[in-house]
Amino acid sequence: MRRQTLTGTAAAALATVVALGITPAQANPRTEAPAAGTGIAWEPCDDEPEAECGSVTVPVDWSTPDGPTIDVALARRTATDPTARIGTILTNPGGPGASGVQDAILGGIGGSFSDEVRRRFDVVGFDPRGVGGSDPIRCQVPEGPEPKLFPTTAEEFDGLRAWTRAYGESCREHSGPHVDFLDSRTVARDMDAIRAALGEKKLTFYGNSYATMMGQQYATLFPQRVRAMVLDSTMDHSAATTWDFLRSETKATQDSFDRYVEWCRTSTECALHGQDARTVFRELYAKAERGELVDPGSSRTMSPTDLLEDIQWTFLGPYWTQLSERLAGLSAGEPGPTTDAARPTTARTATTEQEPVEDPSLAIFCQDWRLPVRDVDQLRAYQERLARVAPEMKLNLQAWGSTMACLGWPTEVRNPQAPLRWKGVPPVLVLNSRYDPVTPHEWARNVARQSGATLLTYEGAGHGVYSFGSDCVGDATTRYLIHVKTPKKGARCPAVAQ
Repeated sequence: MRRQTLTGTAAAALATVVALGITPAQANPRTEAPAAGTGIAWEPCDDEPEAECGSVTVPVDWSTPDGPTIDVALARRTATDPTARIGTILTNPGGPGASGVQDAILGGIGGSFSDEVRRRFDVVGFDPRGVGGSDPIRCQVPEGPEPKLFPTTAEEFDGLRAWTRAYGESCREHSGPHVDFLDSRTVARDMDAIRAALGEKKLTFYGNSYATMMGQQYATLFPQRVRAMVLDSTMDHSAATTWDFLRSETKATQDSFDRYVEWCRTSTECALHGQDARTVFRELYAKAERGELVDPGSSRTMSPTDLLEDIQWTFLGPYWTQLSERLAGLSAGEPGPTTDAARPTTARTATTEQEPVEDPSLAIFCQDWRLPVRDVDQLRAYQERLARVAPEMKLNLQAWGSTMACLGWPTEVRNPQAPLRWKGVPPVLVLNSRYDPVTPHEWARNVARQSGATLLTYEGAGHGVYSFGSDCVGDATTRYLIHVKTPKKGARCPAVAQ
């Protein structure tokens, strides 16, 4: 079979993936945020005059506050009723590498908040250091042959590791000194500087997906400064080993596929209704393994990885109707819709361009996660074990790609995995789908258990619960943000039509 390369389509999954003991340098009292009320020079945003843009200056290295600095970009939409204003909600849509500024300007997360929340809170989105308006990381694809995402020999494994190191070194060459200080723990310190500059005594935060890492680290570092925190589709930073990380992500992807198969069995909206969707997929996968699966729309031969990628992105929405039409078209050999609408575009990843491109995602992820792989034999063993966890999906392409990209990454893992140990943190609300392909429900349960936060489970599929339009989720989140009242332990919300 044709093996996917790191700079090919599977590497695009890196756009959406995916520690707590304070080191002496991080405990330096001089790393405290500036005093509250230092102010932000707000001006109308160029792209949207109804929103206001500004920035906060922070140290590149919080352990040396008198050293180089970086400006963290912000965008604000003010409360619609200033007389009822409670304060500010700081937000970020995740990534890693997504722009909270563009999200605020375009009305993303902020636009999902209920009218009552918007009436009573300013909503401020921020670009984490290295992202968007905050001195973005730029990297350049190395010259020479592309590495294989699934190496089968020691030479191919060493080539992959050398390629990722060269790519990481290019990020250092084309970016500023902050390239070595992008981890979520450092970003949490930036968040406290933003809180202080906003004049808020305590932080109210909504983080989606990878932004939940920032929220978790903030609550660890500054428990007494948390007012309220919503962690939507949460990361679990306690996955201690590479296997733990890959297994949990892969199981979630298989669970999402199983849920899709059940939907096809019961829903007339599925183009495969009346057929066994699992059997259809297996037949297509077998054709791809034989090199016989042709995309009728482009006439290109599809590898098994191409087929898996087509499917796995659709679980985020979920885009099940579109996926069923795609599989039906492939099965019949007829042109049908692609699944491109399911693919995030918030962060750029490695391409075949020879000019440097903005790509903060790997530089961030590889400083937050220590995911070692010893050699090609261990890699092959992982693949075999993952295929037993996920008989159809084989592995989670996003998790696999992220792990491979960090193999030779040159920067330090500044914020390695560790269980959450919160003390003195007020009630925190965790939202998560039962069938989330990239932040598994298993992760949300772990975070709730470790931290004491309250988990509200959405009994549906997809990623990013608050944006699904569930009145149950929306009402619970509104009540929490305004009154800091969490639902009862074990609370669940039914799925809505999507």
